[in-house]
Amino acid sequence: MVAQRTREVEISGIRRMFEAAPPNAINLGLGEPDFEPPAEVIRALCDAVRNGMNHYGPSAGLPALRAKVAERYQDRDPATSHDNVLITGSGSEGLLSVALALYDPGDEVLVPNPGFVLYAPHARLAGAVPIPYDLEEEHGFRPNLDQLESLVTSRTRVLVVNSPSNPTGGVFPKAVVDRLVDFAEEHDLTIVSDEVYEEMVYEGRFASFWGRSDRVVVVNSFSKILAMTGWRIGFLVAPRSLAVEINKIHYHVMACPSTPAQAAVLVGLTESSAAIRAMVREFRARRALITRGLNRVPGLACVPPAGAFYAFPRFHWPGSSQEVAMALLKRGLISTPGDAFGSLGAGHLRLSFAASRENLTRALAILREYARDVGSV
Repeated sequence: MVAQRTREVEISGIRRMFEAAPPNAINLGLGEPDFEPPAEVIRALCDAVRNGMNHYGPSAGLPALRAKVAERYQDRDPATSHDNVLITGSGSEGLLSVALALYDPGDEVLVPNPGFVLYAPHARLAGAVPIPYDLEEEHGFRPNLDQLESLVTSRTRVLVVNSPSNPTGGVFPKAVVDRLVDFAEEHDLTIVSDEVYEEMVYEGRFASFWGRSDRVVVVNSFSKILAMTGWRIGFLVAPRSLAVEINKIHYHVMACPSTPAQAAVLVGLTESSAAIRAMVREFRARRALITRGLNRVPGLACVPPAGAFYAFPRFHWPGSSQEVAMALLKRGLISTPGDAFGSLGAGHLRLSFAASRENLTRALAILREYARDVGSV
């Protein structure tokens, strides 16, 4: 017999589509850059391995890397130090450790709908209850404060936010961030802010939640900005006293993050800013290509994503998101059904434009052929 918690979570729709894909399919399903890590980062990893950095390190991460991350947050809060930073085994592990450190059984956690596939399952694994709040397309995929007020109860403990958003590409302006901070403080809530895509903003400016309240935990990752999704290395920033508590859980999840990967990341944060900017410029060009192309496909409508590297078009074709995604998979295009991210994702597909322009063009051709064959409603 398995534990009850295993029956309350499922493999994500993202993984199911990826693992069912035929050979040579165009992959717009997984959220990872099609770039390689910068050359200096790869060299640093090899040097670390050759020079003996192959052993356990501190649970919270290498002090030099924690200090470097803290520097990056001092423009948001000058008092940020290495004591606020934990290096984690990916953003996903950071999210899980935060959930296990903050949520008690029976607590309620406000999670975005549509939202990243881990937020609600992590709440359930901790015995808490995820309460979805709407991110509606017609409102730019931004929260409705009146609805949030209606969802708060005496058991509500945490508000989970994600900007730029996976899957919608929505970005919260500073005014929205400020209102959400005020809302959380009024109701004595902790904010858990997933800011993995902070470098990838195409409209407006990124507004972090860090430095606006002493009840904020930011979860982030090196996977996207340094194109190292397979290296599984991330970080979080939290108030000092809370960072100590989260580190207890983090230790019991994985003991410590990869030592050679941390050495390589430290070099990347120091030397790879030009490579990061070049990658984001390319994503901006691909965003224009896919947004323009999707809005020319009969039966599709796409709000231009303000950030991240996902388009989240609405379709007007027969069938559910799952059925349409499976039909496209048979034609050689991996997408993700929108309802994998919550009920408000129904009628949408998530398409990653972290793929070559050639593959994006081929994907658009498949979508046009599918639209022609099924007809638009």
